[in-house]
Amino acid sequence: MSDYDFAALQRTWQPVWESLDLFRPRGSGPRRSMVDMFAYPSGDLHMGHAEAYAFGDAVARFWIQQGYDVLHPVGWDSFGLPAENAAIRRGTHPADWTYANIETQAASFRQYATSVDWRTRLHTSDPSYYRWTQWLFLRLLERGLAVRRRSAVNWCPADRTVLANEQVIAGRCERCGAAVTKRDLTQWFFTITTYADQLLDDLDSLEGHWPSAVLTMQRNWIGRSTGAYLDFGPVRVFTTRPDTVHGATFLVVAPDSEVAASLCTPGQRPAFDAYLARVRAASEIEHMATDRPRTGVFLGAYGTHPFTGARLPIWAADYVLPGYGTGAVMAVPAHDTRDREFADAFNLPHTPPSPAAAPPPTGPPPAASPPATPSPTTHSPAASPPTAPSPTAPSHAAGTTAPSADTAVGHERDAAIAAVVAEAEARGVGHAGVTYRLRDWLVSRQRYWGCPIPVVHCAACGVVPVPDDQLPVVLPDLRGADLAPRGVSPLAAARDWAEVDCPRCGGPAERDTDTMDTFVDSSWYFLRYCSPAYEQGPFDPEAVRRWMPVDQYVGGAEHAVLHLLYVRFFTKVLRDLGLIDFGEPFRRLLTQGQVVLNGAAMSKSKGNMVDLGEQIAAHGVDAVRLTMVFAGPPGDDIDWADVSPSGSSRFLGRVLRLAADVTCPPGADPAAGSPQLRRTTHRLLRTITDLMEERRLNVAVARAMELANAARRAVDEGLAGDPAVREAAEALAVVLSLFTPYTAEEMWARLGHEPGVARAGWPAVDPALAAETTVTCALQVNGKLRDRLTVPADISARDLEALALGSPAVAGREIRRTVVRPPTLVNVVTG
Repeated sequence: MSDYDFAALQRTWQPVWESLDLFRPRGSGPRRSMVDMFAYPSGDLHMGHAEAYAFGDAVARFWIQQGYDVLHPVGWDSFGLPAENAAIRRGTHPADWTYANIETQAASFRQYATSVDWRTRLHTSDPSYYRWTQWLFLRLLERGLAVRRRSAVNWCPADRTVLANEQVIAGRCERCGAAVTKRDLTQWFFTITTYADQLLDDLDSLEGHWPSAVLTMQRNWIGRSTGAYLDFGPVRVFTTRPDTVHGATFLVVAPDSEVAASLCTPGQRPAFDAYLARVRAASEIEHMATDRPRTGVFLGAYGTHPFTGARLPIWAADYVLPGYGTGAVMAVPAHDTRDREFADAFNLPHTPPSPAAAPPPTGPPPAASPPATPSPTTHSPAASPPTAPSPTAPSHAAGTTAPSADTAVGHERDAAIAAVVAEAEARGVGHAGVTYRLRDWLVSRQRYWGCPIPVVHCAACGVVPVPDDQLPVVLPDLRGADLAPRGVSPLAAARDWAEVDCPRCGGPAERDTDTMDTFVDSSWYFLRYCSPAYEQGPFDPEAVRRWMPVDQYVGGAEHAVLHLLYVRFFTKVLRDLGLIDFGEPFRRLLTQGQVVLNGAAMSKSKGNMVDLGEQIAAHGVDAVRLTMVFAGPPGDDIDWADVSPSGSSRFLGRVLRLAADVTCPPGADPAAGSPQLRRTTHRLLRTITDLMEERRLNVAVARAMELANAARRAVDEGLAGDPAVREAAEALAVVLSLFTPYTAEEMWARLGHEPGVARAGWPAVDPALAAETTVTCALQVNGKLRDRLTVPADISARDLEALALGSPAVAGREIRRTVVRPPTLVNVVTG
């Protein structure tokens, strides 16, 4: 094959590899596990898959070449909304759509030459898998980590299902992009907040092993805040700045919090209900906007300042979120921009704290007088509001001036905060506390294509777990049924499935008709890979001890909060259940950027899609893989408009010709070959090894290209029969097997070896040959010394000339010719 016939290579070597079963773990030697974030079967593999699996495959193949026993599994995240929505649009069943796509992707994985062990294959929508998802749900239920409660939840009006907080991105559904609203529903939650401190503190152990950007996103999402809880009569607030308590002039609660509903007086109820309806109809984006008018409603109730006894009016406003702290804040217009904007909109006072004129009190605050009830008026900036009721001026006897921040004036902020907290604790009106941005994980979904929740609801017994020996609760087929979302799960209409006997009392009961968030399925799948056919539990404990935690995990940075946070939570729960003995799932994490086109994310609606199948048909698998890896560091975006798969094809054609041109027979002693080429080969091999360990894959490819160029020059200089040329070509074939397996296998064959370059073994590096020896090269211009260059002792004439012509001493001159005597002299003759 004088030309690069990639289609012939793919036809030739794929069946050979399958017959050799190259990637089954051998059961001996040191172990490594390499796990790619598994694919979602929404269609065939796309450019993002091609990028991620090129990276992961290179690492797995590198370990195999180094002699590790490697677990590199494959599976599909096969439940979920996209498959269900696609099936509804096509009038088919989600299972038919999903499994057809899985088969398509499986064939593409094989063509793409991923080094996976196909015995590990799993699908989360198989009953043999989700039986154990249900089993794990029941274990969380037993420990109080799975709870059912009524709450205001995120609602996607397009997919007609609830969403976890982490699935709402900038106020929109992370899957379909619809603006998210709020609803009151009774739902299942996993109490991930129980592990908030562990999830946050254990990130320190991942420093240097996970991307710093991912660690930062997780820390920010967990959002631990230290401050104090302070009691304002019927309202308890959390504040990170208790030292500003004397500037508090009113209280604000989240409209959709329980405290707002409980405090609203009868006269204000119509106004409050109307405001609450508007808040819930608005998207999260509107609530978070900083450039919109502030809105709110007075609840008709008052709180009592914990130190002064002042009566503070209580308002509901949508800039306070129900999930943070207690869902209530003390408003300090003198210190907080949002509070100031709200106060200005509703004519509420600003009161900066002033230094105390008297010593701090020692007794309790004076009792507040009974709150007056103002006229029930709703206020918003859209109408000219009447003046809201003002807090009464504080009235103290001598020696009862409010303390804390006032008595701590001049102290550092921390000291002032400590003084306030100490005084609050002494008075019994507050205490130090911690709160989190993180909220419990909402796992109920009102859709069909998901794992059934394994409980029944009995009028006599309440919520009853399905016994373990009755698992799995199998999803009913429902072929021909209308699965279109209507706000309740389609399973509710499957009466033959839903109506059951209570496992506890035998009376009539009904299954829970919601299904689980698919992020539950993907929170433990890596453990199932170790023993996918195991039937005594979710995984074989011995197999997990052998392979886990995962040595290298590869996937998209878009999962930095969602999937990676949930899988860390599950890992810690499983550890505490005694099922595993580690608390972090992935030792190392590699995240890849996006594949974009002309600077924009690819989108069908924009018409700027690049089809992976078309790229492979035009350039071949190896050229696409090489282009993906060589384009830049793994974490950077790849703009397909700026790369050249055709250039990759030309390079691969050159290395095949190089292998065919080697005339030295196999087994020749390389020590008898060219010392200069051997030094280049071993120096580059040492560098490539280090780069692979550092996951600088693009630079490793660049060094492999240098090795190919050095070997090619030696052949062109008449050294085709030199043992050093064979050594360089064989080393190049092994290195390229990490990135371009078809081409590497053909090189290996042309060099006279049996198939299986993937297990040829990483070339040994001779430290003496790899030593970076340098010399000083004199750069002359017209015979006069103009510069000194430090260069490798084995530098070629071509490379030395290029280096010299780049010197500032030569810049701008008209060059007639150069005289090169590597490695010590270059003379540039100018006109």
